[in-house]
Amino acid sequence: MKRTVIFYTTIDGKYPVREFLDSLSGKVAQKLLWTLKLLEDLEFLPSIYFKKLSGTDGIWEFRVQYSSNIYRIFCFFDTRSLVILTHGFIKKTQKTPRQEIERAEKYRKDFLSRGEKI
Repeated sequence: MKRTVIFYTTIDGKYPVREFLDSLSGKVAQKLLWTLKLLEDLEFLPSIYFKKLSGTDGIWEFRVQYSSNIYRIFCFFDTRSLVILTHGFIKKTQKTPRQEIERAEKYRKDFLSRGEKI
């Protein structure tokens, strides 16, 4: 299955996930992009990299560990083959911060309310 991965764009034209990727070192960004390429190309991804967040309305997360840090990128599906990346952060605690989940849900709601398509 081939999927298309796009970056969520805020109403004022910002790309939160791009800003996150741009803030990372080259090696970390490279590993995250490699993982995203797997999402485009593979029908099933190992749960070590990709899973649905329980208790959310369709929010998924990418998890990539590099050195001692764990990097997360949230996303959602608009269709089975269209994945929208919302934003990323470096996870520093065991539990995913609620405000990060709420931010992803807000971006999802905004995207769907605008009826955006590629």
